[in-house]
Order: sequence, then C-alpha cells, then structure tokens
Amino acid sequence: MRDIDSIPGLRPRLEAAWALRDVLAGKSFVPLAADKFSDSRDRALANRLATLALRRHGHISIVIHGVLAKGIPPRSGLLEAVLRLGIAQLLYSNDIADHSALHLSVEAVRRDRRAGRFDKLVNGALRAVQREAERWRELDPVLLFPDRLKESWTTLYGEAAVSLFAQALLNGAPLDLSFKAPDAELAGQLGAIPVLGGSYRLETREAAVADLPGFAEGKWWVQDVAAALPARFVAAKAGESVLDLCAAPGGKTAQLAAAGAAVTALDISLERMKRVEENLLRLGLDAEIVVADALKYEPGKKFDAVLLDAPCSATGTLRRHPEVVFSRSKKDVAGRVALQRALIEKAAGLLKPGGRLVYAVCSLEAEEGEAQLDWVRDSVEGLIFDPVRAEEIESWTEALNAAGALRTHPALTVPGEAGGTLDGFFAARFVRRS
Repeated sequence: MRDIDSIPGLRPRLEAAWALRDVLAGKSFVPLAADKFSDSRDRALANRLATLALRRHGHISIVIHGVLAKGIPPRSGLLEAVLRLGIAQLLYSNDIADHSALHLSVEAVRRDRRAGRFDKLVNGALRAVQREAERWRELDPVLLFPDRLKESWTTLYGEAAVSLFAQALLNGAPLDLSFKAPDAELAGQLGAIPVLGGSYRLETREAAVADLPGFAEGKWWVQDVAAALPARFVAAKAGESVLDLCAAPGGKTAQLAAAGAAVTALDISLERMKRVEENLLRLGLDAEIVVADALKYEPGKKFDAVLLDAPCSATGTLRRHPEVVFSRSKKDVAGRVALQRALIEKAAGLLKPGGRLVYAVCSLEAEEGEAQLDWVRDSVEGLIFDPVRAEEIESWTEALNAAGALRTHPALTVPGEAGGTLDGFFAARFVRRS
C-alpha cells in the first residue's frame, strides 16, 4: 500500500478523520496542530473538514440513516469518521471535485485495519449521497439539533430564536478581543470594531492570532464579548482581593488583574493553568496562580469578591465548539448542576461580609442558569441577589431577564457598529449579607 503522503490530499483527510473519531467517542475537538503537517495548507484543510463535519453533524446523521439502511457497521474503526467527512465535502464544501472526495474517502478507509473491508460500502454510500445531493442540502437547519435540545430551547427562547441558533452554528464565531487598555490606534491597525463593554470584534483576519498587531506586546487577549461581561459585574477596585474560581482559560483573570485587583486564579488543571500563567506573562499582568480542587481549597482568608465561571454543559459556545450540540446528555447536565451548587456554596463561604459573588455559565440550559438563581435564593443562607443594572451593559435590556440576571444567546445581536452574534451566557450577582 502506498505511503499516505504519496497521495495528495490523503494526509489531511486522515488527520481530520482521526480527530473526528475522537470527538465521536466523547472528546472535545482540538484544532489540529502544525507539527502533524509539512504544509500549512494541509493543516488548514484538515481543520476545515473536521469543523464542517461537526457543524453539520445533525444533517449528516440524517443522510447516513438515509443511505445506510443498517446504519454504521459495528467494530468498523475509522469508517464513520471518514464517511462523515466525505458527506460534508460532497454536500457543503467546494474544496475539491466530487470524484476526488470519493477517491480519497475510499483510500482513507483502506488505511485503517478495521475499516478497510468496508471500502466498497463507503464508495456506494457516497455515490448515493452524490446522486441525491440537492435533496440532502435542503434539510431544515433546525434538524442540526437533537430533539431534546430543539424542544427545550424552543420552550425557553422561541422557535425563531432556535432557527437563528442553527444559523449561528453554521456560521461560526468572529474573533473578539479584550484590550488591556483602550487603544484606538491599535484597533485601527487590527481593523477591530468596538462592541459592547469595551470588547473589540474582528469579522475577518488574514493572519494567525499570534501574528496580529499587539499580540506579542501583550496589549490584548482573545475573549468572546459575552464571556467578558461577568468579570465586569464584579466591579473590581484597585487593591481588592478577588478570587477567580475555575479560572482557566484566563480571560477573566486578565480582566480582574487589569482593573488593579489582587487576583487569586484557581483551577484544577495544571496544564490549563500553565497557559493562564503564560498569557498573564505576555500581558504583563500579575495574579497568584493556584492549582487545586476548588471544593477543597482552604486559603485561610476571605475575599472581597469571587468570580465563579462554573463548569457547565457549554452549550452556549456552539458557534466555536459545535460538538456540544450532540455530545451533552440530560445526565451530563444534571451532574454539572450538582457540581455548580457545591461550588456556589463553597464560593459563598470564601466571601467577606459585604463581598460580591458573580456566578456565570456558558450554557443555554435553564437548569444551569435561571434555575440556579432560584436555588440560591431558596437554599444558600447569607447571599442576597444583586440585579445587574441596564447601564452596566450599555442599556442593552434584551440581555437581561426579568429578574435582573444576564442571559445572552446566539439569537441576540450585539449592540454597536459590528453587530453579529455572541455566545450564550448566564450570569447572576450576589452580595454576602453583612
């Protein structure tokens, strides 16, 4: 059998297939690294293919059911991943001609010990997809979502909003930046448009993030405009002690440190906190770095404020992490709800009298957001709900619910010149009773 690199286009397809196989097995998608490729164009193609298959996962599942009466054969190795990539390319991409997509898909399954015996099945299935391509391209975008999410989101946000969620899933996310300090000249160099709360948005970019103006000099960091809001609700003052609980990837730590607070950044992951430390070093910002289990953390002191960006289902990040649409079950959400409640109680116990707690999740699920606000009111002694005021988000009242908590979602349009969508976030603020 010929070497992988002897067939043009085969390596990016195989790398994408291996990555997609891992996501189908329950892992998060991590963009493929440069060290896997000798040509940056191959890397870009592999990442585009894998991301396209993830964004179109719901549609591709329907197509597979339509062309394989018996479904994916058991113990078939790389078969499903290769088939999904082939369908994605035939229906939703103009990267290469159809005959090349078919040929490379067959060659890819032949490189896998378990999938190799299904090369004729792959060829036949993809040819069937090709014959009815127009039919499959007309699937309703809402069918990208599993029934459970479609039904619950329709109840929570409305049918029109769910259609916009689907469009946001397909479109992906622009690049949002948080500046360490206002810099109109740098914004002009970047082509960045000011948006809500001092964030900036790049709708297009020609270079890698690390090659953009101001990155190496530590003048900004990447952070979705919705993700930047909870730290602003802390209203950290210079010299105040603030705990960023569950701190990685570190954007909120940077915000608090840039405001002059004495920040303690805690997370359970050593690897993720190393990246937080590196980012703070690049930005010229200081924080105490703690690697620990938040529930077992005993600092021996109380804080003026705690920011708890709690572990959650992350369904609000569907624009940038499309796998969350199909990889989160009701059981997953229930487990996270229990953890969030334990963390809220822990955070409340770490506050000084009069101290502020901001609870946030990048989730669209009411169980992790609105229901947690109700639970705190009923179950956590000493915490008083402190509504977010409209002027704190530039009078963008659409993003506040009736109680005064933040609720963003991808059907909302960001105020300002840039417009566009944003991640789904819930945030609520509390004050510790004196």
